[in-house]
Amino acid sequence: MVIGYERRVAPVSAVGNRLVGYAAKYGMPSEDLGGFRERIAPGAFDQSISESTDIRALLGHDSTLVLGRRSAGTLRLLSDEIGLRVEIDLPDTTYANDLKTLVMRGDVSQMSFGFLVRPGGDNWPGEMDNGLPLRMLTAVDLREVSVVAMPAYPDTSVALRSMPRGRNRVRDAWLVENFRKRSKGEYM
Repeated sequence: MVIGYERRVAPVSAVGNRLVGYAAKYGMPSEDLGGFRERIAPGAFDQSISESTDIRALLGHDSTLVLGRRSAGTLRLLSDEIGLRVEIDLPDTTYANDLKTLVMRGDVSQMSFGFLVRPGGDNWPGEMDNGLPLRMLTAVDLREVSVVAMPAYPDTSVALRSMPRGRNRVRDAWLVENFRKRSKGEYM
């Protein structure tokens, strides 16, 4: 376990054996993180994604409960206008199958991320409405994304969806393929 890196949370949903969603949303405020709140600036993850860093998808920030890995092609990441989009191909393990059940029931419904701040990658532009100092993350070294029950960012979510039926299956297959190509940088 890496000591000293920070974790934050955001949305994801599941299609069949795949979780898709956002591990972070740009501009959305966090909970009180111990006397301050933070927001994530658009593009804060771009350098980590472009460097092809070997990022993992975990369950509850536990490095022994791996859900996917970028180098294995079972985790795909994309920074878009909303935030850090995530797609995880779930393994056929007991904990991943248990997670699917928990997500389907709504017991686990959010995501988080673990990171290190890059040099100069944060600033303190002022205070939030509630008087707490605001930290803006502008460039982070993304280490992992996690499906969690208690996020630092309340606007996050995760949901389990069944496979699409009828004509939506073609559209959804196209959307998944489009996401894969964009996350590999094949086109923008």
